[in-house]
Amino acid sequence: MYRTVQDFLHDWSHSAQGTLKVLQSLTDEKMDQAIVEGHNTLGWLGWHLATAPAFFMKQVGLAIEPAGSERPGKAAEIVKAYTKTAEDVKRAVEQQLTDEKMVENVETFAGAVPRGAMLRTLIDHQTHHRGQMTVLLRQAGLPVPGVLGPTKEGN
Repeated sequence: MYRTVQDFLHDWSHSAQGTLKVLQSLTDEKMDQAIVEGHNTLGWLGWHLATAPAFFMKQVGLAIEPAGSERPGKAAEIVKAYTKTAEDVKRAVEQQLTDEKMVENVETFAGAVPRGAMLRTLIDHQTHHRGQMTVLLRQAGLPVPGVLGPTKEGN
C-alpha cells in the first residue's frame, strides 16, 4: 500500500517504463498470438494494459480519459494509447492526490480499501499481465525486453 504520492509515482514511473518496453516488442503480425486457442492474445493483453488504468483511477476517485473501446489493429496504436494513459495516470495523481488522501478508504469492487492499496493493485495488475505478455512474446519468436532483470536477449 502506498502512503505517499511520491512513493506511488516512483513505482508507477518504473512500472510504466517496463510495460512500454514490452508493448514496443509487439508486431502487427503477432497480435493474435495466444498460448492456446481461445486464451488472451498479445493484442488483447496490450490493449487491456492501455485501458485498465482508467478503471482503477475511477476506483480511487480520479477520472482519466479511457483509451478507447475497440482494440486497434496496429501495435503502434496500442503503444501510443498506453503512453498517453500512463502519462494521464501520473498527471491525475500528481494534481489531485495528497499523502492524506492516499490513506483514506474508498469504495471499490473489493470493498472499502485505502486509495494507496488500490493504486498498489493497479501496479500489481499491470505486472501480472506484462508477465503474461513476455511468455507470449517468447512463444511468438519476438524479443523479450528486460524489465525486472535481464532476458535471454540480454537487455
